[in-house]
Amino acid sequence: MNSEQIFYIIIGIVSTQFIFEQWLDYLNHKRVSAVIPKELEGIYNEEQYAKQQNYKKANYSFGLVSDVLSFIVMLAMLFLGGFALIHRWVEALSDSVIMQSLLFFAIIGLGSSIISLPFSIYGTFVIEERFGFNKTSPKTFVLDLIKSMLLSVVIGGPLMALIIWLYTIAGDSFWLYAWMVISGFTVFMTMFYTSVILPLFNKQTPLEAGELREAIETFSNKAGFKLDNIFVMDGSKRSTKANAFFSGLGSRKRIVLYDTLINDLSTEEIVAVLAHEVGHYKLKHTLWGTIIGVLQMGIILFVFGLVVGNPLLSQALGVTEPNFHMGLLVFGILYTPVSFLTGIIMSVLSRKNEYAADAFANSFGLGKALINGLKTISSNALSNLTPHRLYVFFHYSHPPLLQRIRAINNSETVK
Repeated sequence: MNSEQIFYIIIGIVSTQFIFEQWLDYLNHKRVSAVIPKELEGIYNEEQYAKQQNYKKANYSFGLVSDVLSFIVMLAMLFLGGFALIHRWVEALSDSVIMQSLLFFAIIGLGSSIISLPFSIYGTFVIEERFGFNKTSPKTFVLDLIKSMLLSVVIGGPLMALIIWLYTIAGDSFWLYAWMVISGFTVFMTMFYTSVILPLFNKQTPLEAGELREAIETFSNKAGFKLDNIFVMDGSKRSTKANAFFSGLGSRKRIVLYDTLINDLSTEEIVAVLAHEVGHYKLKHTLWGTIIGVLQMGIILFVFGLVVGNPLLSQALGVTEPNFHMGLLVFGILYTPVSFLTGIIMSVLSRKNEYAADAFANSFGLGKALINGLKTISSNALSNLTPHRLYVFFHYSHPPLLQRIRAINNSETVK
């Protein structure tokens, strides 16, 4: 195989992925209906359902334009030698291998951000605003953008520099040392994300004493789950959509409730949603998710370590001498079919875990409250309740609402 063949394989992968994703989006879009399906009665009224269908149409059209532009830009960069041009720029700016790679990805990241910025603004301040979700002020939007870029520089830059440095000194063992570094970073982020990174964007306050906290503590004791860290996050700062999530391991575990969730749901429904999150921890979904992610990264780095020095990878995009950043870029594209398959497996596993967490909440007699809470969250967010089954199979980390309701109702304890 020569570099030209690799180039056209890259084109084939990028094009196939784009066509396949557009086909899935189209199938999902064709599920739009003006009539409320019988199984959705009671979740959406006619006015809400019409609004949900319009929201779905708006997002489909918006996503189509965004995806087509991204695809055109990618093809232009490949056929016109854009990546090779950026390589020559960074090569002229620095003799340091590490600095060249950092500048290379910084330029690509900046370019991607500039292209996506108008879409982000339109999605937030036009589509989300039109359907009553947006609470993000222009000031918050700009600050979020600046903070995200600074985090990429402050955290991503040194981490990337360390990995490149290991590549330059460790030889064939590079992948092993890089795996150790990334694994340590992954575990750190799993444990400390909500206490270190999230506060840069959202304010979290301990849940105050009262009926809700007492109900949560009563459930925690009943479930044998020690929970001291219950926080409320100002999700309403950006959107009216409600959510809750669990993060951390061991003594660092924390449950975060959006303030919108507290406003929209009853006490029992909130406890049921929290019970679902506790179920993930008790069933070790969080732990196993971290372990699987670390193992996956080890396999990827091992394969990458075998091919990163192959000159054909860099030559495929017009660069004669092999280097880390071109090797990483080409490898990332060539690995897409494998990551696509592993992504399917992870989605299937994730949906299975969601059913298990629902069953955990249901085992405490919270099935009916969980169903009611999920209905409210879904209807308030104008969620798509009739997605195409293939779209679900390839993309959904959570089962559709109707499938979750049926699974809870078919289990022994609902109440």
